Amino acid sequence: MNLSNSTELICFLVLAAVVVSGSMGVVLLENIVYSAFLLGGVFMAVAGLYLLLNASFVAAAQVLVYVGAVNVLIIFAIMLVNKRENMKPIEGLQLRRLVSGGVCAAMLALLFRVVVKTPWELPGPPAIGEEATERIGEHLFTDYLLPFELASVLLLMAMIGAIVLARRDVLVEDVGTGQPVDQGLIEKSDTPLLPDQSIS
Repeated sequence: MNLSNSTELICFLVLAAVVVSGSMGVVLLENIVYSAFLLGGVFMAVAGLYLLLNASFVAAAQVLVYVGAVNVLIIFAIMLVNKRENMKPIEGLQLRRLVSGGVCAAMLALLFRVVVKTPWELPGPPAIGEEATERIGEHLFTDYLLPFELASVLLLMAMIGAIVLARRDVLVEDVGTGQPVDQGLIEKSDTPLLPDQSIS
């Protein structure tokens, strides 16, 4: 094994460890803000894996779309609408954890089976080279135009929903019932962040 192969292997192991540990942190951490930031790190590590596969356009799209748009939107939505409140105890929590853990273990076993049974040494399709970006653009706007537009509409709806949730104090009455809304529940407190230190 020469220097380039060993360097590529080390980079792959580091990025794979970041993806696995970051994904576990996203699922297991109780603070949802930390989970959102770890999700951004996972997206960046996946972009690094794409770079190792010489898929520079896919890596750039990963950073721009997932890190620059989706993850930032998630973080803003969490910080704007997340309230600190006492959560009620969930009934049957242990059973739910056992069932979800069993499903995750089964999926992990299936992935290991695919990794072991797949003949990875078969030659892949020939490399396109510099025409890869042009080919991807042609497929996005011909064969995959409908999913591409649906994804953009979905992101737009999520952004509008985050804006509506962040501007809850605009409405003075409930849209469905017409009853006045208790603004004390939705408006921010007017308490100043710093005490008044002016000399009287």
